[in-house]
Amino acid sequence: MKIKDTGLGFVVEPLLQPFGFKGGYLSELWQVVSKVETQDNYGVGVGIQSVLWSDEAIFKSSSQSGGNAYMFLLTQYALKLLKNTEFATPTEAMLGITDKVYEYAKVITNNSKLRKTFALNALVSVDNALWQLYAREQESEDIITLVDDETKKNLSGRQDKIYSIPLISYKTSADEIRKIAEDGYFLMKIKIGSDPDGDNSREKMVEWDKKRLEEIHNIVKDMKTPYTDDGHYVYYLDANSRYDTKERLMNFLEHAQKIGAYDRIVILEEPFAEETEFDVSDIGLNITADESAHSVESAIKRMDEGYKAMAIKPIAKTVSESLLIINEAAKRAVPCFCADLTVNPLMVDINKNIAARINAFPKINIGIFESNGAQNYKNWDLMKTYHPMYNKAAFTECKNGIYTLNDDFYKVSGGIYKNSEYYNKIAR
Repeated sequence: MKIKDTGLGFVVEPLLQPFGFKGGYLSELWQVVSKVETQDNYGVGVGIQSVLWSDEAIFKSSSQSGGNAYMFLLTQYALKLLKNTEFATPTEAMLGITDKVYEYAKVITNNSKLRKTFALNALVSVDNALWQLYAREQESEDIITLVDDETKKNLSGRQDKIYSIPLISYKTSADEIRKIAEDGYFLMKIKIGSDPDGDNSREKMVEWDKKRLEEIHNIVKDMKTPYTDDGHYVYYLDANSRYDTKERLMNFLEHAQKIGAYDRIVILEEPFAEETEFDVSDIGLNITADESAHSVESAIKRMDEGYKAMAIKPIAKTVSESLLIINEAAKRAVPCFCADLTVNPLMVDINKNIAARINAFPKINIGIFESNGAQNYKNWDLMKTYHPMYNKAAFTECKNGIYTLNDDFYKVSGGIYKNSEYYNKIAR
């Protein structure tokens, strides 16, 4: 495939309320749309920019729009690099430009320690455009026909149901949590690591986290579900690298033991900052890497440090990079699941497409992936209409946290390679 032309555009989608994590808050998310064209075909890909998630230092040192502008410039630069280049697969194309985009990102942000996730996040729409183009060149809408033999083997699962993990942010009330739980949501992603008084006190953070876990545990501890091995509701804790020492984390986990919540924690994501390089093999829980596993190399490093699970983010770190990570995790029998970045409905199916094809997560007997856009976007119902399969396929609808997947879903990979009239108009 040889790229002869490209296009780019974006729209800003407002959130219902400030969305908090890593001690910061978002009020909007940029939806970036890239287009790549060959002589005979074209592909359009959508991406979500999250400056706070990918590099909080940039978020805190820039205005919200300024940080997004940096990332948008990277997408534009990536498309310029691709123009007039020739490659066999999307992964080959991405491997050819990722390091160049990362180095350019360090220059424009004036930050030599910039996280690689910042560059990868900027590349998502480009990667998705390349995969759509490749699908059209290969005349197939089934992702399994588009990947190599090793990846085929590691995407050989076929879930008939997949559970959508909701997000419990710092501001989600006890009444809202109770309602979510009563609706059958047996696994929730719970943000911990709050900065309750805005003074970055780790002591206050730990105490806040203890109270938060206890509050949620008291709400759901007696509820039952058919989707876990022991019938109990379980917890997915996301610390967003806020813990600075293992001792502080163990203080929190000792409290979890005391209140009977410890054995319910199936995922403890990113407790420590990447630069700490702690060995976590002695902690005992499924300590999970997310943004620190920003590339296949760093994912391998995390697994070598005792991380027992990988949060895969095709919608935040590109499908191409995520498939490489899945392959490396499979060699080490490390389970994976797909996490969200508050993406739009079309990108939900990109995540769902991978999540449905990997093995079920330990202690859970149904496919899982995270999706919290419906909770956070102001215009979610309108955004659903931008999906090319809107009102055409039951697999786009979630009922009590469950998506039912049929042969039609697998044949068209959730519709992610089809035209979206709305997004096609944005990339120019």
